[in-house]
Amino acid sequence: MSKTEIRIMRLPHAAGLPLPAYQSAHAAGLDLVAAVPAGAPVIIAPGGRAAIPTGLAFALPAGIEGQIRPRSGLALHHGVTVLNSPGTLDPDYRGEVHVILANFGQEAFAVERGARIAQLVLVATLQAAIREVASLDETTRGVRGFGSTGTGREGRTD
Repeated sequence: MSKTEIRIMRLPHAAGLPLPAYQSAHAAGLDLVAAVPAGAPVIIAPGGRAAIPTGLAFALPAGIEGQIRPRSGLALHHGVTVLNSPGTLDPDYRGEVHVILANFGQEAFAVERGARIAQLVLVATLQAAIREVASLDETTRGVRGFGSTGTGREGRTD
């Protein structure tokens, strides 16, 4: 597995919090934590949303996108997810990263200082050279869209 150096600047309100880290040897995502004030959690009401500060700014190399994704445990146990999932961290952005959390659960959710709130997955990207054409090549699928390849339940009786 190749490694790419990622420069991270810790902002004052993230003092004492851990830098993003992989939680297992083959994890794809680095955990991001909440840099909210100690003793002053952000409360997200059911159906609500909030931009949670991480206290970090990144300098990603050109050609690398940071995808901000939900944590499965928060989604399963609390109904809390990253609203614009995946959020995009562009290589030329130098401001603080915030995570937009939404609460689809039945109870208010408290985001405490240092809580792991999302994961950051680094992905290689390309930029396209756009060329308008009068027609596109034919394929077997053609213009058939949503559901056109079936549901996987055809012929089942259960």
